[in-house]
Amino acid sequence: MLNANQIRAARALINWSQGKLVEMTELSLTTIRRMEDDAIGPERSSAGNVATVTRVLEEAGVTFIGDGEAKVGGPGVRMGK
Repeated sequence: MLNANQIRAARALINWSQGKLVEMTELSLTTIRRMEDDAIGPERSSAGNVATVTRVLEEAGVTFIGDGEAKVGGPGVRMGK
C-alpha cells in the first residue's frame, strides 16, 4: 500500500509540486494534501484516487518499493530505468 511519505518522495524525485500532481491526476488539491498528510494518508482515500496517483507517478518515471521488497528498510521510491 502506498504511504504519504512515498507520495511526497516521488514528487520530489521528479520535481513536481502538489499543483503539478493535481494537474496530472485531475484530483483536487485537498485530496492530494490529505493523501500526503501523515495523519490521514492514502489509506483513507478511495482506491481509485490512490490508483490514479500511483499510475501518474509511475508514468512519470517513479518506481514504488513496497514493504519487504528491499533487504534493508521499508517502503520507498526510486527512479525507474
